[in-house]
Amino acid sequence: MTPRRPIRGRLWRPARESAPAEEEVIEIDPAELSGMFSAPAWLRDLGFSAWLLVGVGAALVGAIFLLAQTQTIVMPVVTAAIVASVTVPMVDWLKRQGVPRGAGAVLVFLGIVLIGVGIGIIVMSGIASQADSLSGRLHAGADEIESWVRDLGVASPTAADANQHASASISAGFKALTGGLLGGVDKLASLAVFLSFAAISLFFMLKDAPTLGRFVERHLGMPVPLARTVLTQVSRSLRGYFVGVTIVAAWSALLVGVGALLLGVPLPGTIAVVTFLGGYVPYLGAWAAGVFAVLIALGGQGPEAALAIAVIVLLANGVLQQLVQPIAYGAALDLHPLAVLIATIAGGCLFGTIGLILAAPLVSAAVRISAELNSSRTSSERAAAATE
Repeated sequence: MTPRRPIRGRLWRPARESAPAEEEVIEIDPAELSGMFSAPAWLRDLGFSAWLLVGVGAALVGAIFLLAQTQTIVMPVVTAAIVASVTVPMVDWLKRQGVPRGAGAVLVFLGIVLIGVGIGIIVMSGIASQADSLSGRLHAGADEIESWVRDLGVASPTAADANQHASASISAGFKALTGGLLGGVDKLASLAVFLSFAAISLFFMLKDAPTLGRFVERHLGMPVPLARTVLTQVSRSLRGYFVGVTIVAAWSALLVGVGALLLGVPLPGTIAVVTFLGGYVPYLGAWAAGVFAVLIALGGQGPEAALAIAVIVLLANGVLQQLVQPIAYGAALDLHPLAVLIATIAGGCLFGTIGLILAAPLVSAAVRISAELNSSRTSSERAAAATE
């Protein structure tokens, strides 16, 4: 190591009346100048943190861009991963019962496909069977609403204009609901590609879940035990979350379906199924399913039934849902409802529907991983202190 050399310089002292000018050589240690021009520690820390935030933001923007460009394969794979994380325990249970893993994966996969096809047939056949009568009744309901508006004192031209716009919107919406939901070659092709990729990915995830899990553990860039803890907590949070969602969705579907049946609204089974499926999309799905139920009630039984269904939907997704949510989500997420709301909306803004669905369970998994790591660290410190 090269020794540090002092800085040498010449210092001239001014001449005095009694003595001539003299030259003096001085030496300065460089260590004495090291902190003279450096920024304060708090400013360096602030700048370092700011650049970290810039880097994280740039990485997030890049990730979103890449996901958007590759969504043709990313969305089916992510969807399959969500379904697999919930259904893999079924394959594991079958394996413990003596069923080979490949055969168990086939059985679970076929069960998922049959459930999906059955739900699609129930919804589409129910709507198609009532399409003609519901379309006419929707316009009749719009006319009755116009008469109500006139009775409230609104001018006739204004009420008629509102009726015209409402009828046009209802016609367009109902046409999209009945004929345009799967209409168009391009939409059918996109749906077929999505379902094909999702089905292939789901089958291999069910069949090779242990192998894929070990591969991910080795390539997460962290020690394998820590990676195993992360994956275990994420899977557990996802399963618990979707169990809770299923309970809440079934409760809402039961309330809305029974209400539609008692009011004599057409397609109560279809309304219940749509309400159940809508519950899997946080916040937005339940209200979209509610609009569907109100439209069917308006077309089937008129404005009175539509108003009653609207009240039932509000209660089912509001006050009555709060009776079930603490039980369904309490052990699953262990998060404050406000934290769930913020995480869900933020995830939806960044990643769309997938973000809406995954944000809350991933935040819950992160909280649990942090708590488990802190607990392990504390246990290790106590053990080390006890041995000293």
